[in-house]
Amino acid sequence: MVAMEIYLNPTRLLDFDGPAIRNLVQAQAWMRLPERERIGAIYDFVRDRIAFGYNESDVLPASHVLSDGYGQCNTKTTLLMALLRACGIPCRFHGATIHKRLQKGIVGRLFYGLAPSNIIHSWAEVLHQGRWIGLEGVILDLAYLKGLRATLPPETREFIGFGVGIDDLMNPPVAWKGTDTFIQIKGVNNDFGIYDDPDSFYAKQGPNFSGVRRLLFKYIVRHVMNAKVRSIRAYSGPGVAAASAGNGEARASRGGSPRL
Repeated sequence: MVAMEIYLNPTRLLDFDGPAIRNLVQAQAWMRLPERERIGAIYDFVRDRIAFGYNESDVLPASHVLSDGYGQCNTKTTLLMALLRACGIPCRFHGATIHKRLQKGIVGRLFYGLAPSNIIHSWAEVLHQGRWIGLEGVILDLAYLKGLRATLPPETREFIGFGVGIDDLMNPPVAWKGTDTFIQIKGVNNDFGIYDDPDSFYAKQGPNFSGVRRLLFKYIVRHVMNAKVRSIRAYSGPGVAAASAGNGEARASRGGSPRL
């Protein structure tokens, strides 16, 4: 039997023992909430206050992701896990890959051709009421989803692209209700299984890009991708987009990794 402490410990990436995460937890007063509501409040914070966008790397400490104010599947998962553990909620890491077609519409044609077919993907699993619950739906902020839906026919249901892989785009299961949440699950094509933390996963699986492609992404491609994300979010309306961007998405032109 695995000791529960391993799902509550800090790591290099889950750096909730540092001041940035500690101060946030105190300011949000999450520890005053019952467990179910505490999970939901943390989940909503990471989903919407940390806007969808591409950081410079997947392998960033949670405090760095928080400072950026935006993230994608892998970086949001790191931050979500750090906040959950900081608030006494056991959680673990689920690693996988998604097919790069989920990137269509965001990534340009040239880099789409250079990208590997299978892209590292991840989500957190939280232990609640004796069972593990997947929180993959945290990736895309609601303003981005609203903006994307506004550009598509209202009868659109199954959809893959623009960072989405879901059976029903108009009613995606992204709200915390004590059950699994999803937004890219239809793109998953390889399951690496469960890890104690993101550190152990990346130590084994490594990054998608290296060498020249990594530099191209860091200094050029991600900026273009973030500009596209912002343009889609703008269709949600100025009030909604501004609310989602409040924790730093205006800086997203400086960030990102092609892991959604």
